Amino acid sequence: MLESILNSYPSHQDRHDELLESSGKPRPHWQELISTLEQVSPAQMRERVESIQRQVRENGVTYNVYADTKGLQRPWGLDVLPFILPHEEWAGIEAAVIQRATLLNALLNDVYSDQNLLKEGILPPALIHGHAGFLRPCHGIKYPDNYSLHTYAVDLARSPDGRWWVVADRTQAPSGAGYALENRLIISSAFPELFRDLNVQRLSGFFATMRDSLAYWGRVCAANQSRSNPKIKALGEGEQPLTVLLTPGPYNETYHEQSYLAGYLGFPLVQGNDLTVRNGVVWLKTLSGLKPVHTILRRLDDDFCDPLELNSISVLGIAGLTEVARRGNVLIANSLGSNLLQTGALLGFLPSLCRRLLGESLLMPSVATWWCGEPHALETVIENLHTLVIKPAFPQINEQPIFGEDLNHTERDALIAKLCANPQNYVAQEQVKISQAPVWNAETGKDEPALGSLAVGLRVYACATPQGYVVMPGGLTRVASGQDERVITMQNGGTSKDTWVTAPYVTSYRSLLRKTSSSRDLVKGNANLSSRMVENLFWFGRYAVRNHHFSRLLRTAIHCFMEFTTEHRAMEWPTIQGLCNWYGLMSADNEENPRIKSSEALGSLAEPELSDELIESLLVSGIFSSDSPSLASHIQGFQTLAFNLRERLSSDCWRNINQMAQRFTDSPESATLSEGLLILDETTASLVTLSGFTLDGMTRDQGWRFMSIGRRIERLQFLCTLLSRALKMPAESNLDWVLELTDSIVTYRYRYSSQAEWLPMLDLILMDENNPNAMVFQLKGLIKYLAQITATYGSGGEGQFIGRLAALRLFDPDVVFRQGNAELIAWLDETYNASIALSDSLSHRFFSYSGQLQELSAQEISQQEIFNF
Repeated sequence: MLESILNSYPSHQDRHDELLESSGKPRPHWQELISTLEQVSPAQMRERVESIQRQVRENGVTYNVYADTKGLQRPWGLDVLPFILPHEEWAGIEAAVIQRATLLNALLNDVYSDQNLLKEGILPPALIHGHAGFLRPCHGIKYPDNYSLHTYAVDLARSPDGRWWVVADRTQAPSGAGYALENRLIISSAFPELFRDLNVQRLSGFFATMRDSLAYWGRVCAANQSRSNPKIKALGEGEQPLTVLLTPGPYNETYHEQSYLAGYLGFPLVQGNDLTVRNGVVWLKTLSGLKPVHTILRRLDDDFCDPLELNSISVLGIAGLTEVARRGNVLIANSLGSNLLQTGALLGFLPSLCRRLLGESLLMPSVATWWCGEPHALETVIENLHTLVIKPAFPQINEQPIFGEDLNHTERDALIAKLCANPQNYVAQEQVKISQAPVWNAETGKDEPALGSLAVGLRVYACATPQGYVVMPGGLTRVASGQDERVITMQNGGTSKDTWVTAPYVTSYRSLLRKTSSSRDLVKGNANLSSRMVENLFWFGRYAVRNHHFSRLLRTAIHCFMEFTTEHRAMEWPTIQGLCNWYGLMSADNEENPRIKSSEALGSLAEPELSDELIESLLVSGIFSSDSPSLASHIQGFQTLAFNLRERLSSDCWRNINQMAQRFTDSPESATLSEGLLILDETTASLVTLSGFTLDGMTRDQGWRFMSIGRRIERLQFLCTLLSRALKMPAESNLDWVLELTDSIVTYRYRYSSQAEWLPMLDLILMDENNPNAMVFQLKGLIKYLAQITATYGSGGEGQFIGRLAALRLFDPDVVFRQGNAELIAWLDETYNASIALSDSLSHRFFSYSGQLQELSAQEISQQEIFNF
């Protein structure tokens, strides 16, 4: 197969080939991979590709492209073949990246302090003061150990002569490191033996170093806080500072990566409205009160971070954040104003800056760049316009790159006139044919190997430590979307690769921080849960149970419809149809029937008579419809909610949710009832599994308690709704469906071995304390968790439910547990209304944080240049 693989591999003479030498033989560091491919059949490779794609979908790895029809669920593009670099070559890249990060950090420090480079004329003042990213309120801010650039990424590309060049610097809020980590976890499992044999360098040490370094400087800020505010207790010897990851929110293109990275590093993922500034300190809003924040790893653009001093229209940031940084009471990584360094106009000045600031030559050159603000550079650009790419010099100039080779005579003259009119606004860069690397283009049903090639670029990451910068051994390899693409960008459909750096030996990681030394340093709970996070957990619990009820209700309705004729299902069917309609799952006019916050309509039986054809259509729509309320729409909404909790959910739990949502994505709305039943069975099983994850796999902290309260409220409301309607059915109605719907049929049959009757059925569903689906079970659990909330935060509202439980226990079953009993129906209605009041009370007390703002800021988020793939 080796010969056929190489025969299918396209080589371009005008590009450097990462795989092949000029002789046509594979380069030494690629030979192991080629040998592996030689031993794998096309069918086996297809299986690996499909497995990778499945893992990406099930793990929910997404990259949001604005205006994409797939919205927040666009799968991350990942090629099965890794990008391999030998350790000898990597050593040179690593040294160059460390030098460049050190240089840019020194440059940033100078620009925001003494500005010696401007005074000496090494930097033109127009490059700094004309840049919208130069934030004057941030001048004079000092950072511990003089590190302003805590995280750094650089985009590299290889030219036809085989040399690496810097294409762009990412200094504001570098993204993609989390994607690189996810790529590693997926691709290493596809080639485990090859990964082992090549002794690929691990990535975990880099992230541990980043976490520990931020904590190291966070302790400095914590000390500043305690000195400036005596009410703030100094950190104990084993106590860790609080580091948060600040996100623009779920509308941002790389939100998945942000949530994944927060979970991996153990940082709370917060939005701007989770934080507040008081008395010169940033605080996290938690259920336990305000907690001082010491370090902010931000993924929010500079000027959006502070509406008070930087951008008054921003609703994403924290008012007063700049002043807190000015006082040294919080570390912001990267420092505010670091966007300044991302301009391409600086690239041409870096060689002289390196000699001035570091006393050495630049190890890796930038792609040839001219800032048109210099007269001689402008002349050179005009003379060589056909070979150059013209780009804006500053972010406030919202223009697309212009390729000189694409211009006709008229367009060329117009561009020259624009350059001459405002030369300082533009830079020109040499257009380089970047290197190509192998990609696998296997297609289902294809029997021949499909080893193709596409242009690639490499994004390398570095982070600051008290001892200097360290570099991630690898990075994110980005792949062009097509052969003729001149720019590699994920927004235009590009994909990625895992980057493998070989090593001559295995390296180990050593922490910069002191280890836990005694039992006093042990942490027993999570006191840093934001109010927003706990609210999401509360509704996560409610929606999980609600979707379980919906799937069982639709399944019950389909069984009743399919198994009985109109005459035999007449007594039960109006109640079942009414329940479906109450929850908006079977509305004849295809309009949403909102659940009113009252018990007045709970027992209504006035449902329209429908033909069998219309009933079947409505049931299918209730499962699959995307245009009206359905189980599919509820599951998608539940997945979106879970997306906001990504860092709190285990990989298995998150995979289960994505698999469940994918079933509805893959199912046509023209499905039959039989196909619908299969989906309902699978969905019910997934929700039962999810219940096991949440009940047995999550730590019992306050977030879990609020989630459990949400689950109990939802079950209680469903039981009230179901029984209020069922009690008004004819006395001789078949009750098996009620037992089936409450998942109590097995217990009932085991106990009574007879046809379901009202008294034993109501006793099992209402009063049996051993039945986890019974009313008394929900009330006792609700009282228990509310009492725990009361013990921590004051009254949780359990008193009214203690009364509801006492009233239920006072009922005489022989008298009350009968069909149509008005006293029982009244109790159900009152309990339903009490649960609504409780939900509202919890929301007002614990979850009030102006949550509407994140909806209003979606357009604002889409305008950010956070990732710029």
